[in-house]
Amino acid sequence: MVNIGYSILRAEGDAKRAMYAMVASAILNMVLDPILIYWAGLGIAGAAYGVLISMGMVILVMVYWFFGRRDTYISFHRADYSPDRSLIADMLGVGLPASLEFVLMSVLSIIINWMLVIIAGTDAVAAYTAGWRIVIFAIIPVAAIGTTVIAVSGASYGARQFGKLRTALRFGIAFGAGIGLLLSVIIYALAHQIAWIFAYSPESAHLAPTIASFLATMCVFFPFVAPGLISGSVFQGTGKGLYSLIISIFRTLVFCAVFAYLFAFTLGLGEPGVWWGIVAGDILGGIVGYLWAQYYVNRLIEVNRDDEDDAGATSVSAKTM
Repeated sequence: MVNIGYSILRAEGDAKRAMYAMVASAILNMVLDPILIYWAGLGIAGAAYGVLISMGMVILVMVYWFFGRRDTYISFHRADYSPDRSLIADMLGVGLPASLEFVLMSVLSIIINWMLVIIAGTDAVAAYTAGWRIVIFAIIPVAAIGTTVIAVSGASYGARQFGKLRTALRFGIAFGAGIGLLLSVIIYALAHQIAWIFAYSPESAHLAPTIASFLATMCVFFPFVAPGLISGSVFQGTGKGLYSLIISIFRTLVFCAVFAYLFAFTLGLGEPGVWWGIVAGDILGGIVGYLWAQYYVNRLIEVNRDDEDDAGATSVSAKTM
């Protein structure tokens, strides 16, 4: 429910209000957790209660915004709650593929962990898991841009302003690639310091060099996250969730998993081969996604131009008659 409210606000262009609600929920959760866990003596259950209370407060705020204050673009009426099969189908056409994309990420993680266990044991999995947290951190800004591109793409597609759709695709990729490049440089330069955060104890100190090497390798594909992710956002914004899912399938199962196996086992590169397989798969997946999205948008522009030319010719013919 909370995520639906966030999505509605972002779709209206009111991303700041969604951010305020998310920040308030996070701060409230951070304040409540130590109180409920330690002072109230609830232990782990206190953490769960903290999440429930903070999320409940956000829900109340959302209800006030949408039903009490009514200052949003979208208004809710009783008639809106009647089932609309076509609308439900459109939502599932985007939502189900998007959900399956997260499943694919989990499947890829299982495959990668399996390869690492065979090649180098559980220490390799521990280093990969720790380093991947930083990779996710580096991807978050690009994912945020992708969320914005979904809203912009949907508005442009609905208004049949396909030129703006192409602008959103190109600007989103350029901006995301720039952020990815900047984070690549920063993380590469601080790889050893970051690795120490995860391996500061005597028991885990031996993992630090491996984590640092993993981060230095992963930095290579950060600038290439944007083409694939933003392209998928354009497809989702235009109702082509299946296209975005196909890109994810190729990137995760076809490219990343296959390249990781080839580099690690066939070429005998071992643990670093798995890392470079992920890098190669993500880069190739991003390029394929961008080429497909660019072709899709160009086709929309061409078809729309042809329709306008036909409409103009019909109008001129009618006037001459």
